[in-house]
Amino acid sequence: MAGPYATRMLADLGADVVKIESLEGDQVRARPPLRDDASAYFAHLNAGKRSIALDLKSSEGVAIVKDLVARFDIVVENFRPGVMRRFGLDYETLAAINPNLIYCAISGYGQTGPKALAPAYAPVVHAASGFDMVMMDYQNGAVDRPANNGIFIADVLGGTHAFGAIQTALYQRERTGRGQFIDVSMLEAMVGMLVFETQQAQFNAPRRPLYTPLRTTDGFVMVAPTSPRNFEQLTDAVGHPEWRDDPRFRTNVDRNRNWDVLLGLVEEWTLGFSSVDAEAQLAKHGVPCGRYCSVAEVLEDPQLEARGAFATICDGGGELRVTNPPFRMSGSRAEARNHVSTLGGDGPDLLRAELGMDEAAIAGLRASGVLG
Repeated sequence: MAGPYATRMLADLGADVVKIESLEGDQVRARPPLRDDASAYFAHLNAGKRSIALDLKSSEGVAIVKDLVARFDIVVENFRPGVMRRFGLDYETLAAINPNLIYCAISGYGQTGPKALAPAYAPVVHAASGFDMVMMDYQNGAVDRPANNGIFIADVLGGTHAFGAIQTALYQRERTGRGQFIDVSMLEAMVGMLVFETQQAQFNAPRRPLYTPLRTTDGFVMVAPTSPRNFEQLTDAVGHPEWRDDPRFRTNVDRNRNWDVLLGLVEEWTLGFSSVDAEAQLAKHGVPCGRYCSVAEVLEDPQLEARGAFATICDGGGELRVTNPPFRMSGSRAEARNHVSTLGGDGPDLLRAELGMDEAAIAGLRASGVLG
């Protein structure tokens, strides 16, 4: 997922992204949700890209990739270290063909170190990074094992870091005229996210405050009165201005020391309201807060609609909504492109336009099983 996520972001900014797939296709093409055998999951990750299906175990397939590399700016790969070298498509080989090439390798643990060759998917990296144990510790003994895992943070974070590094390498190439190799470690991306926790592990400082969901009549809200002003606003919102003079809450230090007590008192108030009404009352007084939403609710969120956070695209199964980049640019178009290629669907056009192949040569590649 990390490589496709990074290249989807590039495609959203207008890059011509070619996805090189095996003859069987990216396994995500078979992942649900499926509609008429078209995967919405695949479409979300690969909108805006062209697809060519090649047998990279054949010398002819590898030769086609090398010919394409001579005409492109960037290679992104997401294999374990060593796989691309076995294909004959490692950085040193491709940089000899195109010295301006920016080659980005995303892997679980990076290209070097004792675990570099270990297989790693996002849930494995979450466990290895300390993230899962930190999250369990933050439950204050309410659970006896790390939480189940289904959101691939390491992939998204690794892909986002790759996207940023590629932009920097492109800018540097404009200054120096030289490409370079980028080594992205998903493990290091996860560890880099644990800012406070990295310092806590060295200096044994307790985490205060912890942000806890508060129950309402029909769900939960998050309340985060972190500043002195936020606390004053909270006391007004819940109708307890006397809390400002309570010695347990008088200063930030006092509030942090008695944070659980404070949130317990606030929950006594939120239990009298629905999530929508509690959020509205708190927000009216300027308290940082938010109700807990399902993803289905998020798809209909007025704020996201106003921002144009989703784009509607079409694939072989019909229409679907996918996320746009979370940034807007005054001078550039940053949004999902409405193209989801079938497996190898752009291969012949790509070979004609980029490599000047004629129909006979393309037909020969198909007949020999090199081109899918």
